Amino acid sequence: MSQHSELTPERWSKFTLGQQILQIGVELQRGLSALRPDRLESLRHGYERVLRLIDLTVQTNSGLSLRRELLRLREVIGELYLREEPDSALHRSALVVALQLHPDSAPQVEYLGL
Repeated sequence: MSQHSELTPERWSKFTLGQQILQIGVELQRGLSALRPDRLESLRHGYERVLRLIDLTVQTNSGLSLRRELLRLREVIGELYLREEPDSALHRSALVVALQLHPDSAPQVEYLGL
């Protein structure tokens, strides 16, 4: 998980909440191409990056309702990470939920055809 391992809460907090949510969505969207049994390791690395970004977002935002929703999303991503086979439907649902967490990212659901 080298891509986001050195991303600090201070640096992450410089992004707006909308940008943070969009970046979580981007990581999940990248994972769509790895939803195959032969790409499970790549998919898991993507989930690790998503978990890291969710953790940073929780750390840097104080809204309780947002925190609750992010932690629920984190549980789902954790479940996806532990699966022996990719779950395309649950992955897509997690992507939709993530994008709908903020008005800046919500239009991406329709744009991506989800």
